[in-house]
Amino acid sequence: MNVDSFAIHWPMLVLLIFIGMAVLQVSYYLFFFSRIAFYHKPKQGPVEKHPVSVIVCARDEAPNLATNLPGILVQHYPFTHEVLVVNDNSYDDSKYVLEKLQQSFPQLRILELTQEANMIPGKKFPLSMGIKSAKHEMLLLTDADCVPASEHWIESMQAAYQPETEIVLGYGAYHKQKGLLNKLIRWETFHSALQYLSFAQAGIAYMGVGRNLSYHRSVFYRQKGFSAHYQIPGGDDDLFINKAANKKNTRINIDPNSFTLSKAANSWQQWRKQKQRHYSTSKHYRWQHQLLLGAYAASQFLFYPLFIWCLFTGYWMYAISIFGFRLLLQSIVYYKSMYKLKEHDLWPFFILFDIWMFFYYLIFASSLFKKPPATWK
Repeated sequence: MNVDSFAIHWPMLVLLIFIGMAVLQVSYYLFFFSRIAFYHKPKQGPVEKHPVSVIVCARDEAPNLATNLPGILVQHYPFTHEVLVVNDNSYDDSKYVLEKLQQSFPQLRILELTQEANMIPGKKFPLSMGIKSAKHEMLLLTDADCVPASEHWIESMQAAYQPETEIVLGYGAYHKQKGLLNKLIRWETFHSALQYLSFAQAGIAYMGVGRNLSYHRSVFYRQKGFSAHYQIPGGDDDLFINKAANKKNTRINIDPNSFTLSKAANSWQQWRKQKQRHYSTSKHYRWQHQLLLGAYAASQFLFYPLFIWCLFTGYWMYAISIFGFRLLLQSIVYYKSMYKLKEHDLWPFFILFDIWMFFYYLIFASSLFKKPPATWK
């Protein structure tokens, strides 16, 4: 028997793996991401106005409070609402900034925390205290470094609720600034939102972002607050939603009036610290979510190295054809999705950002194994 007949034909094997990764990528674009690209707001009858409690947790955020909080306080929402700021053991002038603003805006309430919560790291204790102190059932959460993109933010977020809805996932964007770092941060934010928003549309909601998130207080109590993951510094947004959301009680809102805006990190080190905090919680997602997200990340990471390898084999024409089809599909989905999320200035560079993701995974992979800092500020 010819031993060579058992030899592995490596070029063919690499091509088959490449085809497998491409098919996996195309499946995600068609089944998940297209739900945002071709999203249409569901038709609904007259929107019922609900009382809303906006909650902002802040620690040593005096400059951000002075800059961003007025954007929340001047919202056009002609119905009962409050803006509750939890001032968590601040040592700066946050207290005086808040008291000054309260003189002009009676809907502003201040909850001063002067003691730390032992064994509960991160933002979960101040947020829990804010939720318990809130006057209304419908909660709308954001951060002190965020400002609504419009004066109809509250109105838009609460309008997304239907009778069966308990959770609304919003989009937290970043201000557009010059420089490569800003574009990379906004690309990663868009790419992440494309995943969690489209998964939610498919009935597989797995996370939300605390910069723009709404849910009923009854959901918080039903889940016993953050007790399932109180020992983890992060996760007050994504781990909570991962546990509480289901295909019936969760909706998304990508109305531009519902967006919030934040200032992006101004250094690579600061951005890496932020991403380390996020990825340290993702390993606690439900196994189904980890499998779906892991498969997508693996296919994205392997796609370009396999493509380059195939170019130096006799199957290069097949590889280019597959690459071209994926590129066409990407261009359509990204173009329409970026316009929906007001990130269309990034579209001309999407192929470069897509290649960048290979290096992104290399840079941030170690964050999965590092312990995040216990403090949230």
